[in-house]
Amino acid sequence: MFLDLAANKVIIADKETFKIAVEVKSFVGLSAVTDFHLAIGQFLNYRLALEELEPDRILYLAIPDDIYYNFFQDTFIQKVIHQYSIKLIIINPKQGEIILWKPSLINN
Repeated sequence: MFLDLAANKVIIADKETFKIAVEVKSFVGLSAVTDFHLAIGQFLNYRLALEELEPDRILYLAIPDDIYYNFFQDTFIQKVIHQYSIKLIIINPKQGEIILWKPSLINN
């Protein structure tokens, strides 16, 4: 599983006193719903793997800002994010910058 983590755009980093891993998803497929299902399934599997390998590392799912503001505002999507306690990083891929951490890294 660890090799799979490295192959799928998972970024391992230390931010201040926090150890994080970030799974980056682009949502460029034909269906945002299908991309969402794949992203959530992979995220949950990666989180379980990290719990065994590096239990002190926090996993985030990074998604483009347009997907967050258009697709992730759906009530069902919000319920899934809440139910599975998925931490998000919203990025602007064109500018290459982080727009928002949900929840904030400081509040973890």
